[in-house]
Amino acid sequence: MAKHFNSGLVISADTSVLFNGKLLGKPKSPEEAEEMLKLLSGHRFLVVTGLTVLDLDSGVEINELESTTVWMDEISSEQISAYVRTGEPLDKAGAFAVQGKGAAFVKQIEGDFFNIVGLPLFRLGKILQKFGVSIFQEDLP
Repeated sequence: MAKHFNSGLVISADTSVLFNGKLLGKPKSPEEAEEMLKLLSGHRFLVVTGLTVLDLDSGVEINELESTTVWMDEISSEQISAYVRTGEPLDKAGAFAVQGKGAAFVKQIEGDFFNIVGLPLFRLGKILQKFGVSIFQEDLP
């Protein structure tokens, strides 16, 4: 049975890659992962995360976007195939994990590293402060 909450904060986030006006989410197959990586190889693109915090008590909702620019190195077809065989890119937006083996392909990052991982912690902290919440509170349960 589902538990219903009537109080507290709900935090949600979803991350996509934006390249040449096209949103790249999580690949649905190894073949799609290979196509995404071939597309991103040698290019600059944005990683964008939509972040929502909802206060169940007041109904106040804050929605914000965080974007980080990533420069991907040129990746050979052999490297792409080997990386996809690891399974790592199959549940990652843009088919790469900067916190894993995919980091080997990332030349440069401009912006929040944690945004690329999937949760922009700096921005989340700023939003939580608007609700009077600090990660440094000692009286948290």
